Amino acid sequence: MPNIALKPPKVQGTKQAKFAKHIFVYNYRIFDRYDRPVASLAVLADTNKQWKPTSYGFTVLGCKLSLEFPVAKLTDYEKRLDELLVSDNAFGWITAAHILTQKTRTQHQERYEAKLRLVRILYQHRWDKQRIIDLLYNVDWLMQLPEWLNSRVWQELETIEEKEKMEYVTSIERLGMVKGQYNILKRQLESRFGLLPQWASEKLKSAKAKDLEAWADAILTAPTLENVFKKSKVSKKS
Repeated sequence: MPNIALKPPKVQGTKQAKFAKHIFVYNYRIFDRYDRPVASLAVLADTNKQWKPTSYGFTVLGCKLSLEFPVAKLTDYEKRLDELLVSDNAFGWITAAHILTQKTRTQHQERYEAKLRLVRILYQHRWDKQRIIDLLYNVDWLMQLPEWLNSRVWQELETIEEKEKMEYVTSIERLGMVKGQYNILKRQLESRFGLLPQWASEKLKSAKAKDLEAWADAILTAPTLENVFKKSKVSKKS
């Protein structure tokens, strides 16, 4: 087997006039540095279905130099969306997420529904915990939503986890939506009641999304810091 240098795929999100030339340049520079045959691949994530560069080269004074490279055009998979979603291949799921992201630009409600569909299917795959967490990060980065809609997505995930006895969302909440809610609520509480005592800080740090939302509602009418947390307990019982 030849000693081959496999260049990481070049991912391109927009149509670019000199894209093929860049692939050509990367290829010969790697060859020049490592003195190995180089395989260059391209993933085209743009929305222009007709744009699909697969080669670059030139001929001058009888000398001909060219490079042909394989391309994966994500729009080519639009008709296979349902197949990608149920596939056990994580790359298929990510491709489906990308397609749905493109289809729902500036359409918040449609994107919310698509995002929820994606994460529900993700949980049905029952992949290992780290893969689930990594893919949740990816879809959250791809399918950005207004905070109030994103909050509903994470609430739905908490419901799924409680029902299925899973623990994925709880592993990433601190770095995602809950971290943002935590920071906002902490500032609101300190603005109204002053520096938070340790017991209140610990409650905030260990809270789930639904707890933070309940306390955010309670802060509007609660006369004291203690009442903010008591009110949320009363509302859960009622």
